[in-house]
Amino acid sequence: MTSSPRTDTSTDADTQDKSSRFKNNQLQASVASDGSDKSRDQKVLRRLAQNREAARKSRLRKKAYVQQLESSRMKLTQLEQELQRARQQGIFISSSGDQSQANGGNGPFDVEYARWLEDHNRRITELRGAVNSHAGDAELRIIVEGILAHYDEVFRIKGDAAKSDVFHILSGMWKTPAERCFLWLGGFRSSELLKLLMNHLEPLTEQQHLAINSLQQSSQQAEDALSQGLEALQQSLGETLAGSLSPSGSSANVANYMGQMAMAMGQLGTLEGFIRQADNLRQQTLQQMHRILTTRQSARALLTMSDYFSRLRALSSLWLARPRE
Repeated sequence: MTSSPRTDTSTDADTQDKSSRFKNNQLQASVASDGSDKSRDQKVLRRLAQNREAARKSRLRKKAYVQQLESSRMKLTQLEQELQRARQQGIFISSSGDQSQANGGNGPFDVEYARWLEDHNRRITELRGAVNSHAGDAELRIIVEGILAHYDEVFRIKGDAAKSDVFHILSGMWKTPAERCFLWLGGFRSSELLKLLMNHLEPLTEQQHLAINSLQQSSQQAEDALSQGLEALQQSLGETLAGSLSPSGSSANVANYMGQMAMAMGQLGTLEGFIRQADNLRQQTLQQMHRILTTRQSARALLTMSDYFSRLRALSSLWLARPRE
């Protein structure tokens, strides 16, 4: 059987049409696939770009933070020196950053204390150099005893200042803010200082351990007694002042008021005794500690004390210089 030319032509046309539609479908599918792939690629690229930007910003923040820390560290010495110069000139920086001219009986003491602290730092530097160079006990003993005698000097000038303004010494306004957080009756607590030093004086003999523990306990008891006495004074003073409260302005009430205020003034006068007893306790603790320890242990104890108080002053400087948003 022979097929007609028309039938063959129709068949070829159908075949070509189907082939063309198949290719078009493949092309459309390919284009759609390419579009979908491009869309996914764009999302990935955007995400990578966002991650890179976030990482860049994180690195910048970290770099800025490190630079700020380094800048603060470099400024520490400068801030300490400026603070000392300001105190020597009679100018004091409050915790809010305001400056005010010292007045009354406080200025001379603050200037004298600043000079004492400068001399103390010089002596500590000398002691540190002697310890690091393994100086002999005789040389160390001279330096250590000189520092202890220098502590006696600061207790003397504090006692003189308390006679003119006991509240200034009691409040610790001559100290930096961080130091004032740990202030007790115008100075450090002997019992707490002994606890701090115990971990830095090893090795200690059994006899030294017992002696220091005994000294710490007796210091704690003396501090508790002084604290209780001060609390009783505050309560008595409050009761005295409250007793003079009256809405009436009669002459009898005025006379009563004057009498009670005179009594309150007498009670305040005992504050000086509390400061003196607290400083005597601190002074005796230092002397007894020196008798318990060897010369080199005493040297290490004095260096540890100095480093501790120096860190408190440095912390205050960093706090005052912190950025305020």
